[in-house]
Amino acid sequence: MSEENATTVSMESLKPGGQVQGTVKRLELFGAFVDICAGRDALLHISQLNRPNVRNVEDVLKVGEVLDVYILKVDADAGRIALSMSRPVEVDWSDLREGTMVQGKIVRIENYGVFVDFGGERPGMVHVSELTNGFVRSPSDVVSIGDEVEARVLKVNRGKRQIELSMKPGDEVGSFDGLDDEDEEDIPTAMELALRRAMDRTGGNEGSSQRAGKREKQRRYQEDIISRTLREHQA
Repeated sequence: MSEENATTVSMESLKPGGQVQGTVKRLELFGAFVDICAGRDALLHISQLNRPNVRNVEDVLKVGEVLDVYILKVDADAGRIALSMSRPVEVDWSDLREGTMVQGKIVRIENYGVFVDFGGERPGMVHVSELTNGFVRSPSDVVSIGDEVEARVLKVNRGKRQIELSMKPGDEVGSFDGLDDEDEEDIPTAMELALRRAMDRTGGNEGSSQRAGKREKQRRYQEDIISRTLREHQA
């Protein structure tokens, strides 16, 4: 950024959530000061670098580097501007309810389903069985990375920070009546139901306790995969 453009942005014009471009001017232990042409440098705190467990700011940023950042907070009276490298959440957890319709983009495809970024803290997952009516052999047969889609919230697990979605037409979407935070663990997900049916078909000769043990082990394995996938996407 050139010096003659250093005051082209007024403090009043900066709104939380807005995206701006800036140049790293100085590095400190607690973060970096970034010139966003507002007449004063803005602070990009070490916790807002969009990287997990950052110990040294210089491992992530260099002086003179040009960044696309988001306005986190503006204190006009104190003349302070806080920045973040993470896009602010557009849809809060409190706004998500069973049946809520969301629009987003396919950001990841796995063999068990796809992940949709709809502006929430985390992408929501559409299980392969909830992509469309009928049998789907592979999610990539139905959607591609970058596709804009509309989906309906099936389940919100605030404890595990997971959101299950469905892209089926409204009259085909499964419903969980009376879902709340207390009984989330007792309600089977679409994945769990499909898994149970598959195990019941293949384990007819086993005792019920053995089948239940296998189901629980498989459920935990599936949840671990989903949790790791979400963490990798955010990283």
